[in-house]
Amino acid sequence: MKLLEADYHPGQRIYWTGRKSNPDIGKQYWYQEIELLDIDELNENTKIDVAILGYVCDEGVRRNLGRVGAEQGPRVIRERLAKLPIHFEQTRIADFGDVICIEEDMESCQQGFSQIISKLISKKVFPIAIGGGHDMAYSHYMGIKKALKNSEKNKVGIINFDAHFDLRPVERKSNSGTPINQIITDLKKTGETVDYFAIGIQQQSNTKELFNIAKNENVEYVINFDCESSASEMLAIQEKLIPFIANNDYLYITIDLDGFSSAYAPGVSAPSPLGFTPYFVFKMLRFLFASNKVISCDIAELNPTLDRDNLTANLAAKLVDFIVSLK
Repeated sequence: MKLLEADYHPGQRIYWTGRKSNPDIGKQYWYQEIELLDIDELNENTKIDVAILGYVCDEGVRRNLGRVGAEQGPRVIRERLAKLPIHFEQTRIADFGDVICIEEDMESCQQGFSQIISKLISKKVFPIAIGGGHDMAYSHYMGIKKALKNSEKNKVGIINFDAHFDLRPVERKSNSGTPINQIITDLKKTGETVDYFAIGIQQQSNTKELFNIAKNENVEYVINFDCESSASEMLAIQEKLIPFIANNDYLYITIDLDGFSSAYAPGVSAPSPLGFTPYFVFKMLRFLFASNKVISCDIAELNPTLDRDNLTANLAAKLVDFIVSLK
């Protein structure tokens, strides 16, 4: 599969190591279970359920004047995930490697990434993408839409766990703050619309302009102060999500790690103490996956250069592991 000017590396064993276990009791850890594949090896005879795909790019963060380092995220997530014990059964998981940004050419990286996402979904493989900047969301969503273009059911709603709307207009070049705006703009060109629900929005992290764009584009959102794990608050958010889920054929879930409180996720470009907890997100994911409409997921913005004791990397790895358990 020739990617458009993007650099692609298949899954690498070097990232998947861990402690030895008794061979008599079978595979115990992720590093023992994961398969390593090249996207060109994926065909009708390849029986893979879940794909790990890396977006090795933080050019969008740099353009957005953020702190770079997220390009190292996919490598470190794999290294932490490799050491986790496995509890899933009869699920075949493969690491399909990375799409890598060359110099500052984020657009080619996005095109190549979108191609692979489209092929995975077309082959009935569930992608879990790991980044990398949140500009990944634009190419991820467009890859999903490409895979569904000939399907009668092709309405895909976006659910974003994030402190930011990611609705910034593109001025000179796109960046990590523009992906949802790009999606909305691109779909309008073909007369389409997209349902967008943002969870965890922080007023201090978004300008009045962005709140106005959200209003004008009929964006639904939940403020961070309402993102608690109590039964009543969880139920209130779920009730808001029920008509959103019903109105879409599929759901694309994107998780920006800067939406979490910095107590749990210090290793991001824009940490905040006012974010949500892992327990909140895990419970919400269980609710969303119960709809049987989730078609793809990604986890963005891990910056290992800013992490502390691998807290953020471990959280990202456990999110991947939890998502697999829901499939």
